[in-house]
Amino acid sequence: KTGEDQNRKRQTRQSKTKLRLRLRLRSKPKETDKIRNAWDELKTVKQNLQDMGLSLGMKGMLPIKNKKASTNKPVETNVLKPYVIEAMEVEASLRGEDRTTCSTDMTEYVQYMVKEHNQDYKAMARDKKNYYQVTPKQIKRKVELYKRCHPEEYAVFIASLQSQKST
Repeated sequence: KTGEDQNRKRQTRQSKTKLRLRLRLRSKPKETDKIRNAWDELKTVKQNLQDMGLSLGMKGMLPIKNKKASTNKPVETNVLKPYVIEAMEVEASLRGEDRTTCSTDMTEYVQYMVKEHNQDYKAMARDKKNYYQVTPKQIKRKVELYKRCHPEEYAVFIASLQSQKST
């Protein structure tokens, strides 16, 4: 034997367990401080989530309507810890900050193109520095992304261009 496939069985077993663990970690419900504080270690996951008014998935949440028996009885839920849902709703209503950023290469590229061609995107697409043959629409999107990511820097840049042209 050469020994290259000697531990094949053990390798496949290890890779399967690693994959199982990765999938298990992904499927955990997202927890917040309120959930962590309200969590009861003696109860199951399903019981804990029911007490908080949450569910682990959509299975069994919406009842299937029976055509023969059309009684409209609202489904009652016994929520013991409603403050968890209220805190999550408040947290969800807060607007998160925009995390999109531009790389330094892209900012230099956009600044060069705007400096040379102003708002003429077709001329930007024909420019010799357009190494990746970006189309005019793609260049326009890059310029708009730069404006959105760094509005103060863009305003200073445009002001400096205006002052250079006036002198």
